[in-house]
Amino acid sequence: MDEADQPEEPEPVSRPGSGSLDRVEARRNEFVRRWDVVSPSATRIGRPESPDGDLSERLRRLHEERHPAMAGHSARTHFLDKMRITQALCNRVGLTRWQRDRVLGVMRDLDLEAFGSQRAVPKVALVVIRHVVDVERRRQLGLEDTDRLKGLSPEAMERLYERFDSIAEDPDFELLCEQHDLDRTALNRLRRTLTDQLDEQGLAGAAYGRSRSRDRALPEIPARHRAGGR
Repeated sequence: MDEADQPEEPEPVSRPGSGSLDRVEARRNEFVRRWDVVSPSATRIGRPESPDGDLSERLRRLHEERHPAMAGHSARTHFLDKMRITQALCNRVGLTRWQRDRVLGVMRDLDLEAFGSQRAVPKVALVVIRHVVDVERRRQLGLEDTDRLKGLSPEAMERLYERFDSIAEDPDFELLCEQHDLDRTALNRLRRTLTDQLDEQGLAGAAYGRSRSRDRALPEIPARHRAGGR
């Protein structure tokens, strides 16, 4: 197409009301919205024949997940959401692969009911992230080795503790805590609940996709060997 035949682009207009819908678009938008969902019951599978009627037993079984095809659907959905949200938070704060797998391993089997009103997945996931990362950093500095700490002078121990940086001081982590209404007091309180649950549920060494008894110093097994390929 010749440049002369191309339609000219409209110039920006800043007059009052220039960005609003015209009458035709507004009528079309109003017509489409007549078919929106108006009540939660409208999203259910099947409806009664009359307002005073009731669903058939077959449809009721579907809604209550008593049908064999629907058994455990809500539990599976909750598990997938828990893992998806946890991994997204791990990516936001830039965890290593091992730290991410540790957090996912704990969240996979952790019973959130123990956290009471603070059992929302993002809140518990942030508590687990802080615990896993801080313990790993303390271990790397030798702060978990009580025998070694006993032989240090007060000055050397002070310098060692000054090298420890909690992930709770990370700006990205602080922003996530603020977004999910998790202040420092609640973070510390929930961490105590977490440590108790790790001991009770045996999740202290949990790691997603990894054997708890495997020596991490050993090299990784290639995927083709794990899958039985040649």
